[in-house]
Amino acid sequence: MTVHFIGAGPGAPDLITLRGQGLIAACPVCLYAGSLVPAALLDHCPPNARIINTAPMSLDAIMDEISAAHAAGHDIARLHSGDVSIWSAMGEQLRRLRALNIPYDVTPGVPSFAAAAAALQVELTLPALAQSVVLTRTSGRASAMPPRENLAAFAATGATLAIHLSIHTLDTVLADLIPHYGPDCPVAVVWRASWPDQRIIRATLGTLSQGLGAELERTALILVGPALGEEGFEESSLYAEGYDRRYRPIGTAPRFPDTST
Repeated sequence: MTVHFIGAGPGAPDLITLRGQGLIAACPVCLYAGSLVPAALLDHCPPNARIINTAPMSLDAIMDEISAAHAAGHDIARLHSGDVSIWSAMGEQLRRLRALNIPYDVTPGVPSFAAAAAALQVELTLPALAQSVVLTRTSGRASAMPPRENLAAFAATGATLAIHLSIHTLDTVLADLIPHYGPDCPVAVVWRASWPDQRIIRATLGTLSQGLGAELERTALILVGPALGEEGFEESSLYAEGYDRRYRPIGTAPRFPDTST
């Protein structure tokens, strides 16, 4: 048997990979994070599957369920929201599985920051404005931030920031960001990206706190940086007429000659 860790996507049930959907359909046991994974994904489970909501469970209880399924020879679909590579608590489960010699694999999912950018219809990296995206958060009860990882340090780079799990500390977030980006820097808050009740608030760092409702919490993602609102950015060289590239040789002595003839 195998434990299949599956990124279930940001919320919309059709934003799951074909591989992930197929694994759910093939596993007689499904453990899912019910606080964030949409129930519609469970429709892919086979008939009579054992379906377990892990939201109220401890890590020990989750591992007990996995061990029991392993002993019975059952494959397990382990669903986490978004993509399992960030803030999923997958790492601690994998460590225990290795200690127990229980096999596993990992299937990626659509991350929430990508769903938020799609909802905003923006590219987070624009030529000469931002070529890096920083995925970060502020300290919380579950996990503190390492001392050298802080918003002010990331903001000093000018990169686009995708700040997760931090809407409840908005005043602190703004205080850390404004000295580096300025009060006129565009910012957006996307709440429950891709869910039916998704909400989007666009503002600047200087005006954001005035238009934010108290109900936007937990799953709200803050995106900030000049790339969110700039129209005067340079075009990339990728599709420029005179740009000599492997798939479009230019001139009499291209860098990558066409050898197909």
